[in-house]
Amino acid sequence: MSIDQAHAHQLESPDKSGPLPKIEIVATVPGAPPAPEGAEAMTILVTLPPDSPGAPPHRHSGPAYGYVVKGAINFELEGEPVRVVRAGEAFWEPGGDVIHYQDGNHLADEESAFVVTMFCAPGQPMLIPVSPQELEARRDRRAPRA
Repeated sequence: MSIDQAHAHQLESPDKSGPLPKIEIVATVPGAPPAPEGAEAMTILVTLPPDSPGAPPHRHSGPAYGYVVKGAINFELEGEPVRVVRAGEAFWEPGGDVIHYQDGNHLADEESAFVVTMFCAPGQPMLIPVSPQELEARRDRRAPRA
């Protein structure tokens, strides 16, 4: 069964005067981690100026799901190689004890923007910077870089 079949939605409109919406699956995350108990869901829009490095290495207290609305971003999680996520594509990260190394603008001459929904543990900030000492201690967990 394809993703589209597994997540198909049947819509019937009581107002027959207009067309039904088009629904497209952009991404799914099988086995995604649950949100922390009592989590606050927060959706933010991040706009990156041309050539912006984005946030410094950090982690989130819960999972985060995002969608690039304009441009392209460099996306790197601990243990995974850097990948470029382009407008119209989605990304996710599990949160918790996983370092998010990069979320910078891949483009040197255009803005890029993404929307992300995070599930933050109560009393925790949405973004927790990682110290240089911890980055060094976990150096072996970062995927090789070109």
